[in-house]
Amino acid sequence: MPGRAPTANARFPAAPKGPVVDTLHGVKVPDPYRWLEAINSADTQAWAARENQLTEAYLSKLPGRDDLRARLTALEGNERYLLPFHRGHRYFWGYSDGKQSQVATYTAASLADKPELLIDPNAISLDGKLAFDGLTISQDGAAVAYGLAKGGGDWTTWHVRRVGEAQDAPDIMEHVKYYRPSFAHDGKDLYYSRFPAPSPGKEISETDHDSKVYRHVLGTPASADQVVYERPDHPSWQFMPVVSDDGRYLVISVGDGQVGDRGQELLYYFDLKDPHAKPVALVDMYEAEYVFLGNDGPVFYVQTSLDAPNKRVIAIDTRHPDRSAWREVVPNGTEAIDSSSLVGKQVFVTRLKDAHSAVSTYSLRGKKLADVELPGLGTAGGFDGTPDSRETFYFFTSFTAPPAVYRYDLATRKSALWKQTRLPFDASAFETHQVFYPSKDGTKVPMFVVSKKGIKLDGKNPTLLTGYGNGGFSLTPFFSTDTLVWLEHGGVFALANIRGGGEYGEAWHRQATGIHKQRSYDDFIAAGEWLVANHYTSREHLGIFGTSGGGMLVGVALTERPDLFGAAVPISGVLDMLRFHLFGQGAGWEGDNGNPEDAEAFRALLAYSPVHNVRTGTPYPPTLVVTQDHDERVTPLHSYKFAAALQAAQAGPAPILLQVQTSSGHGGGFTRASQIEQTVDRLSFFAFQLGMALQASHRSEPDSPPHP
Repeated sequence: MPGRAPTANARFPAAPKGPVVDTLHGVKVPDPYRWLEAINSADTQAWAARENQLTEAYLSKLPGRDDLRARLTALEGNERYLLPFHRGHRYFWGYSDGKQSQVATYTAASLADKPELLIDPNAISLDGKLAFDGLTISQDGAAVAYGLAKGGGDWTTWHVRRVGEAQDAPDIMEHVKYYRPSFAHDGKDLYYSRFPAPSPGKEISETDHDSKVYRHVLGTPASADQVVYERPDHPSWQFMPVVSDDGRYLVISVGDGQVGDRGQELLYYFDLKDPHAKPVALVDMYEAEYVFLGNDGPVFYVQTSLDAPNKRVIAIDTRHPDRSAWREVVPNGTEAIDSSSLVGKQVFVTRLKDAHSAVSTYSLRGKKLADVELPGLGTAGGFDGTPDSRETFYFFTSFTAPPAVYRYDLATRKSALWKQTRLPFDASAFETHQVFYPSKDGTKVPMFVVSKKGIKLDGKNPTLLTGYGNGGFSLTPFFSTDTLVWLEHGGVFALANIRGGGEYGEAWHRQATGIHKQRSYDDFIAAGEWLVANHYTSREHLGIFGTSGGGMLVGVALTERPDLFGAAVPISGVLDMLRFHLFGQGAGWEGDNGNPEDAEAFRALLAYSPVHNVRTGTPYPPTLVVTQDHDERVTPLHSYKFAAALQAAQAGPAPILLQVQTSSGHGGGFTRASQIEQTVDRLSFFAFQLGMALQASHRSEPDSPPHP
C-alpha cells in the first residue's frame, strides 16, 4: 500500500492570508497570498526557506534513495555526443564523458581527426553556478559565440572565442534571452537581441519588454553596439535575428512575446549589401506561423501555417514579394509538419505520424526526393546545414533507445551511425504500446504506454502519467534515465498526446486554446481514467507530473479531480491564471490561454485556474510542488501561491510540500549532479506514495517531518 504521510497540517509553515480582493469583470476574486508575489521580500524568503526545510526533512527519509542515486549515476555516467555542425573547414560538436557536470564543445578538421577541446563550461564555472546556454558558429568556422546563464536561468551573457585560442576575446553581450546571436558572413560582426537590464530585485519577475536588435563589432565594447531594429511603439514585441548563410540578408523574426509562443510571427529583413538599408516587411500581419528556413539567392524559404492547418513550406521571392507570387514547395498534407530545414539546396521536412517522426526530402522546386529511413518508431531531429552541405546529421531516440547520432549523405540518401550512447540496460525487456482512448467529448486521443514485457493488468502497477497540451508543442517518444529506472522497478510510464499540442497540426492545437482550454484537461483526466479502467493501475497507484505548461496541466487535474490520483508533482507550473500575464514571459502565453482582461477569457480562466480552485475541506493526494530559484520564465510565485493554498485547504492526511530547487532555472538543474539529485527526490516521492519498492529490504515509512 502507498505510504502514510504526516497528518498534522499545523506542521506546514504559516502563510498568513492577506485581505486582497480584486473585482474583475464584476466578480470579487480573493487573492490572500498576494504577498508571496514579492519573492525577494524578507517575509517571502523566510517562508520559502521553512518550506524547503520541511520538504528536505521529508524527502531525505524516504526509502530507496541511495539505490536510486546509484542506479541513476551508473546510467548517467556514460559518454554522450551532441550533433556535429560543419562550418568552414571544421566540425563542432558537444561531448561528455559522463563524469562531467556539463557538456563541453570540441572541434576538429574532420570527424576522423583527434578532437580539440574548444569550450569547457566545467572549467569556466568551477562552482557550477553558470550554465552553458548555447553556441553559434561563424560561417568560416574561425570563431564561436557561446552563452553562460547564471543558475541556469534565461538571462544569458554571450562571449566570443576564436578557434585555437585558449582564452575568450574581450567581447561581452549581456541581458540576452532566448535567441542566439548570429555572425555576419565575414565573422567581424554579431547581431543579437537584447532586453533592458532588469530592475534590481526584479530579475525573476520583471516582464519581458523593449527588446532591440543590436550590431556588435568584434573587438569593441558593448557600449558602442548600435541598435539595428526596435519597435518602441510595441514594447511587448521580441526579435530573433538570423544572418542568411550567404551573408546577404539579416532576417528578423518578430513575435508578440517570445518568438514562436503564439504561433504567429512577422518577418522583416535588411539587405546587408547596402550599409544604409532600411528594414523591409516581408510579412507584416500577425496571422500565422512564419519560420525562416534559409534562402537561395533572393528567394526565401519559409515554413508557415497560413492556409495550412498541418503547415507547409513556401518560397517567397523578395524581388516579387506580393502574396500572389508566393510559391508552394511542400504542401499541407494529412500529417502535421513538426519542423523543416534547408540543407544542401534540399528541404528536409519532419512530419508526425501519430506522434512519432517521419522525415522526407524535397527539391527547392517541390519534387519529393526521398524518405529518410529511420531505425524505428521514435523521434528524429537535427538536419542542420548550409546551402553547400553534402551531409547533415540527426539524432534518433525512443522511450527505450538512448539518443544515437546519424550522418545522412545527401547524394546517396543513406544514413550511417556516427555515435551511439550505450547504457547498461536491456532494452528488450520493455515494450511500448500506442493506444487511442476517448476523451470527455468523444475525441480519440493517442497515448504511449511503456512497461516491462508481460506486465500483469491487475490494477496494482505504480504508474506515472504525463502530458503537455500547450502552445502547439508536440511530445514525441523520448529517452530519459528517470523513466528507465521507473520501468526497471516494475512501474508503468504513460505519455498522453492531448489537445493543445501540435501532434496533429494546428487544428489539434487550436481545439484547446482560449475559452476551449478545458479540453486539454479533459483529455488528460480521461487518460488517467483509461489507465484505471484498463487495469494498468488504480487511483492509489497513479501519479501525475509535468513541467511548465505540463505543470499547469497537473495543477488543473489535481484541483479538478483530486479523487483520481495517488500523487502529483507539478514542476515550474503556470498556476495563477488570472495574473500570469503580469510576470516574466507570461504575456506571450495569452495566445493560448487568453487575456484575463477580456471578460469571456476571464470566466474561462477562473473556472480552471489552479490557485483559485483549491477547495477548503478537500482531501488532496500527496503533492510535491516544485519551482526553481532562477526561473525567470515561470516565476516561483505561481508555485508559492499554489502550495500555500493547498496546505491551508488540505483536509486529508497527505503531505503538501513545496520544493524550491536552488541554482536551477526553468524545469530544473543544469549540472549532472543536480539533475540526478532532483530526480531522486521526485522518484522516491512517487515510489513511496504509489507503493513501489525501491530496495529488497522492507520499506520503512519516513518519520514525520519535524515542526519547522
